[in-house]
Amino acid sequence: MQRCFVPAFVTAISWEGFHFVGHEIRITEAMDCYGAIVWPSALVLCYFLETNVKQYNMVDKNVIEIGAGTGLVSIVASLLGAHVTATDLPELLGNLQYNISQNTKMKCKHLPQVKELSWGVALDKNFPKASSNFDYILAADVVYAHPFLEELLITFDHLCKETTVILWVMKFRLEKENKFVDRFKELFNLEEISSFPSLNIKLYKAMKKNWRSA
Repeated sequence: MQRCFVPAFVTAISWEGFHFVGHEIRITEAMDCYGAIVWPSALVLCYFLETNVKQYNMVDKNVIEIGAGTGLVSIVASLLGAHVTATDLPELLGNLQYNISQNTKMKCKHLPQVKELSWGVALDKNFPKASSNFDYILAADVVYAHPFLEELLITFDHLCKETTVILWVMKFRLEKENKFVDRFKELFNLEEISSFPSLNIKLYKAMKKNWRSA
């Protein structure tokens, strides 16, 4: 989970290096945008995916990452064999596409896709329930000081089928994180599967509640 920063002495672009799934992954960040930085939660989720391949097998699975940012988690899921759709806001897609292309070309079983997803916006149009069947939803540090928590919850609910597994890593900073978890539990069965107290980070597994059986 260590990172290696490489300054732009030779090329015009600086990058940070990570090692997952037997590959060096080079990530270009944009320091002027929260969504284009590799946060510790992303490293936690990448490490979890790599070290739990038997329990959470990504091979040939349909996977969507919301708030993909730099694309590191999506890249690791792709290297593990998944059909990946990496999503984020339109202003982040250029850097996201660049990182994914640079790190997955000729290396992955399935070429990952990059798609715009503004939480709560045009979900039925861009991700129709009839054709959007995801085995896994991945999310790293999507809850922070932003005013779109209700839209985020709506997006989780829209993308999630009864059999979809959510793997969600969150860093707790403010009281609103706890409130979001409480709201999340109203719709999903939530299980804490790992914790990093020194980082205030928790890793959750979640599945949609079956209201019919309840």
